[in-house]
Amino acid sequence: MTTFNELGIDKEILVSLDRLGFTTPTEIQRKAIPLVLEGKDMIAGSATGSGKTLAFGLGILQKIHKGAGIQALILTPTRELADQILKSLKDVSKERKLVMTSVYGGVSINPQIKILKSADIVVGTPGRILDHLSQGTIDLSAVKHVILDEADRMLDMGFLDDVTKIISQCPKKERQMLLFSATLPPEVARLSKRFMDDPVKVDAVKHVDPRKLNQVYYDVTGPLKFSLLAHLLKKEDTGLVMVFCNSRQYTDTVANNLNKVGIEAMAIHGGLTQQKRTQVLSKFNTKTTFVLVCTDVAARGLDIPGVSHVYNYDIPQDSKQYIHRIGRTARAGKSGEVINLISSRDYDYFDRVLRDNDLTIKKMERPYLEKLDLPQESRSRGGFGGRGDGRSSGRSGDRRDSGNYRKGPRSDDRSPRNYGGSRSGGRSGSRGSDRSDRPSSEGGRSNYRSGDRSSDRSGSRSGGSRSSGGRGYSSGNRSGSGRPSERRPRQGGSSQGRSQGYGRGSPRR
Repeated sequence: MTTFNELGIDKEILVSLDRLGFTTPTEIQRKAIPLVLEGKDMIAGSATGSGKTLAFGLGILQKIHKGAGIQALILTPTRELADQILKSLKDVSKERKLVMTSVYGGVSINPQIKILKSADIVVGTPGRILDHLSQGTIDLSAVKHVILDEADRMLDMGFLDDVTKIISQCPKKERQMLLFSATLPPEVARLSKRFMDDPVKVDAVKHVDPRKLNQVYYDVTGPLKFSLLAHLLKKEDTGLVMVFCNSRQYTDTVANNLNKVGIEAMAIHGGLTQQKRTQVLSKFNTKTTFVLVCTDVAARGLDIPGVSHVYNYDIPQDSKQYIHRIGRTARAGKSGEVINLISSRDYDYFDRVLRDNDLTIKKMERPYLEKLDLPQESRSRGGFGGRGDGRSSGRSGDRRDSGNYRKGPRSDDRSPRNYGGSRSGGRSGSRGSDRSDRPSSEGGRSNYRSGDRSSDRSGSRSGGSRSSGGRGYSSGNRSGSGRPSERRPRQGGSSQGRSQGYGRGSPRR
């Protein structure tokens, strides 16, 4: 069995590791730490929760000399992740007395300017680091280690240009670059070719055990979706629950309505102040609150232990994001549950999730429900007990769900007048997109291009059915009249197949 001592970690850091209860390195730590200590450039594929912060942190900590300027720059996509990394590094290096700080938007820049003058290690989001560079309040001339954490997500969020500018300001000579990413899309590969010197690639198995992850779905009409969520949550008493929505507006509304029906819940998304976000996460981590309603800002990077259930109130547009969401549970040998609530507006996204991932998701029979009376949502576009006619989607509907889908959101009653209804749903809905996922990083930089507006643009523009790719749904006839056919998830060719639900083994029709 490999130990931290055998990996070459200094004694003073070993003392901290022992105090914190870290006895055995994780897989990514065993593979990465020796390479970091050797000064190699590295591309590491590793999921959230696998120990990647210490995988790069332990190596660079013992190579930093106090008072020699900023020697390590760690770029992250979100504020929460920046604070989380900073805390981890401080915890394992108390004996080193290094000066470390995190910098990000949404808070005053003046305290950051002061501490940057003496900092040895800086963890920051790209936008705020660029702000400091433009004001001349950060000096990167002594940087020897550049770490990109959650690199794929930073690029997904539109930070490629920012990251490129920042790296270009760091010395090329004797610069070590470490890139950590759950996936390796072409943009990440191009970035590595431009800035890295013969990088070593390492990979670690996912921290989530799929054998302990039970995934199910309920097919429910939009007006009953919230009622079903409340019904199921009232039966949960096993641990922390995360409920994912695709927009800030739905996140706030779901959380508010859960509290109205007696389920204590809190919302977190990019529209909250940093102080509020920190407060919410603190209550969730300390189990003061057991239900966290969130956008995808909380799906990656953050280490939130003890999550037993993940609910997808909205199915994400990006199939990769589904994997990141469900990765919040079934960690470290524990079991976990994923419950998907799908209505007609989720069908295409759910089909994409199944088509792009090797998943088995069983169908559950919907229990008897009484629709909850929630007057506040009576005009929203389906999902909270409203008309669901789609006519309000351009203004009062979901700020992001319609995206760039030109035919507008699909109504749950599917009447011909509603399908494709207001074209404003495709534009004004998308412009209000969940900026959460720029979230925390930059507090309003105008060059942010991604978030939910950019997700799978090719699919958004088509406006057509994507069911031809295979399993999951019947094809659905989109005739010239504009009436969609009745589309329901495909269950296989027999009654037995219906009870088994989705999966690679499900029969196709």
